[in-house]
Amino acid sequence: MKLLDGKALSIQIKEEIKAEVEAIKASGGKVPHLAAVLVGEDPASQSYVRSKVRSCETCGFESTLIRRPSDISESELLEIVHGLNRDHAIDGFIVQLPLPGHIDESKINLAIDHRKDVDGFHPVNVGRMAQGLDSYLPATPFGILQMIKRNEIETSGKRCVVLGRSNIVGTPISILLSRKAYPGNCTVTLTHSRTADIKAELLRADIIIAAIGIPHFVKGSMVKEGAVVIDVGINRVDDSSRPRGYRLVGDVDFDEVAPKCSYITPVPGGVGPMTVTSLLMNTLRAARNEVYPD
Repeated sequence: MKLLDGKALSIQIKEEIKAEVEAIKASGGKVPHLAAVLVGEDPASQSYVRSKVRSCETCGFESTLIRRPSDISESELLEIVHGLNRDHAIDGFIVQLPLPGHIDESKINLAIDHRKDVDGFHPVNVGRMAQGLDSYLPATPFGILQMIKRNEIETSGKRCVVLGRSNIVGTPISILLSRKAYPGNCTVTLTHSRTADIKAELLRADIIIAAIGIPHFVKGSMVKEGAVVIDVGINRVDDSSRPRGYRLVGDVDFDEVAPKCSYITPVPGGVGPMTVTSLLMNTLRAARNEVYPD
């Protein structure tokens, strides 16, 4: 069993990005600039955005953080988005989700210029991805692809089962792993809450992407020997022995599943760090006008 260490890979890729940014600066080019809009006081969102700002500093990016209270109106938030669309200094930006209930998240995402959509959620980028065209890939699936590629895990002809059909992880990774590319060329099954026999599907899988949001859902009895297991889940479970009263676990019961795997990601320290790193990779591409040339 080999551990897919997302934290170590993230550090490696950030060093590569930092070197590229230093070369851009040395040649007098434009330094990549990432902006983030944070609405409200959600602790998880604040932590995630702080991580993005720190990562920008590490890589030599310029970064802008726009904070607004949770009672901001939808029209006010849309005006911020339109302003960022028009700002030529900003190469890419994200509006951190979730948003307060009175704001239509779809309307906000649609308002983002697809050329600055480094989260990869705009329908233009999703459509280009589905057709195999160059696009900004959603950050978490992009991170998963990097983990597979840099560990030289074979995907061609393999059976892949994806747990969860969210627009953020499950659906896009199912498309990406079925594409005619590497990583890709998998036979993909997308499972969800209405799937009749998830265990039977998982037992056929050479590669499992678990993104169902249920702590320790995947047990050892549901995984065949030699499978590759990538755990996207980050769930809080009560633990009175920890200072904060909880610990983070994935959608996979690591202790049961790991002994059967050829590769497996830990939680924390697996896919999570790669998500932020992928956002930086998209922003660097945006600064270079690689996907949408002027």
